Amino acid sequence: MSFSNHINAVAICRTPYKQKFGIPRQPGLVNAPGYIEFEPAFNHIDAVRGIEQYSHLWLLFCFHENLSQGWKTTVRPPRLGGNEKLGVFATRSTFRPNGIGQSVVKLHGVVQRHGKVCLKISGMDLLDGTPIIDIKPYIPFSDAIADAKGGIAQDAPILIPVKYTAQAEEKIAQYQLQEHYQGLAELINGVLSQDPRPAYKKAKDDPKLYQVALYDLDIFWHMTDNAIEVLDLKPTTVERLKD
Repeated sequence: MSFSNHINAVAICRTPYKQKFGIPRQPGLVNAPGYIEFEPAFNHIDAVRGIEQYSHLWLLFCFHENLSQGWKTTVRPPRLGGNEKLGVFATRSTFRPNGIGQSVVKLHGVVQRHGKVCLKISGMDLLDGTPIIDIKPYIPFSDAIADAKGGIAQDAPILIPVKYTAQAEEKIAQYQLQEHYQGLAELINGVLSQDPRPAYKKAKDDPKLYQVALYDLDIFWHMTDNAIEVLDLKPTTVERLKD
């Protein structure tokens, strides 16, 4: 039987992540704040009536920036150092036949933002501007399986230390005086402690200077003595998505 279906976004996710590099590889690893903004056809309070009784939600979304690159039957998971292949359906690769992903996020409530009904969330692993194609409640008794096997991802990633230069600490303290940047230090530490570098970079000396865009800031850092050192923060050069 042949099947096809046209899917429209019901909402857009607003997150601190302005580029794919640096986004946590799974949800819940970093306590990043964000919003789900409903598109005009779904911008109605009745559509989320009763949703506040749930603590967490499933988001079904589209890997919209990867669609043009297509997909392959096998991929090289970062968990395996990028050296071994697994079937695409045995991984959470972002390059998928239909470009669909899913993430569980924490719900903090329903708010009005820029004239839109929004869900305030945290813990997402989504690029700013990601199209949300469906939202479903997380049901603990059926969705949480205590004895589930996680294959190559049974254990949480090992975190590495993050330290800061005096200049970086001073700038973070200044930015956090503004409401928009509250929790900035926690966000930077959470993102970088996951070591967002490509897998092949982690087994060798790496003198490269890296940059991660969070909110409207570029965070500059490098590796030193098995730790990440944040050197500086500057206004981002990554194009900011308009609200």
